Amino acid sequence: QVQLVESGGGLVQAGGSLRLSCAASGRTFSNYRMGWFRQAPGKEREFVAAINWNDDRINYADSVKGRFTISRDSAKNTVYLQMNSLKPEDTAVYYCASGTGGLWIRALILSPGYYAYWGQGTQVTVSS
Repeated sequence: QVQLVESGGGLVQAGGSLRLSCAASGRTFSNYRMGWFRQAPGKEREFVAAINWNDDRINYADSVKGRFTISRDSAKNTVYLQMNSLKPEDTAVYYCASGTGGLWIRALILSPGYYAYWGQGTQVTVSS
């Protein structure tokens, strides 16, 4: 059973930084893709970033490109999301997700349905 546990959320002022962590357990993740999504109140869950565990291929949402960085630590089975230059519109619950199989195609990896496992989420609030 795959388990994903997020941490690192909190309250930060606009322009500040946070680093989210996603500790993964229950499998060997070498064939998995790992993603970060977010959901603001009243809005759909949206893609933020993803990394392919095997070869470190990465993709970002246009809204976070240049500000957020996704990375992984194989020894710790942990995926990180470094968020810099935060804006009030980044306020949301951030979710870690994982999936396996299929192709690394942007149109697919943007979709929440392409991920079978989800964490419980961590709140990020950016004040103006």
